[in-house]
Amino acid sequence: MAVKVLIPLAAGGEELESVTMINLFRRAGFTVVSAGLDVSRKPVKCARGTVIIPDATLDECLHDEFDLVALPGGQPGTDTLRKDGRILKLVRDQVAAGRYMAAICAAPMVLGEADVLSGRAVTCYPGTLDGQGFSDIDFRSDPVVVDGKIVTSKGPGTALDFALTLIELLAGVDTRRKVEAGLQRC
Repeated sequence: MAVKVLIPLAAGGEELESVTMINLFRRAGFTVVSAGLDVSRKPVKCARGTVIIPDATLDECLHDEFDLVALPGGQPGTDTLRKDGRILKLVRDQVAAGRYMAAICAAPMVLGEADVLSGRAVTCYPGTLDGQGFSDIDFRSDPVVVDGKIVTSKGPGTALDFALTLIELLAGVDTRRKVEAGLQRC
């Protein structure tokens, strides 16, 4: 089965998370589409100045189905994603269709804004969801939390584990091991 992944990119997003996901998913053989929020394919300047040229615009992708939509965190990128009605609808539709939805670092705020975290176990960058009124979320301190088809992770330092977990969920443990072996992590 060919796995298709969408990674929306907002200006001010965390480049380490974005690039790690794009790189590892492509190593796994997934079809990865990075999509900028702008109506043109304008380069996206990330939180620490790295510039990523998106594969497509978000508007070009809204009618496609993706096995996984993965949101990078970082600020102010997460706030931009959270305020974009197209992203909120995409998140709701992805979850309603029973497909994988993932968010790392501050991006679980987007899932909260889309109202898909109720009753779920979640992790995020410490303090990100504090005071947001999410009283029915089971907050965890784990680097990566899988709750059904919603996967969350803590931050830039957990990006490898996050991407590898998603690879395992979508393509199996053998594919994860193959990708991980090429990384020479140990």
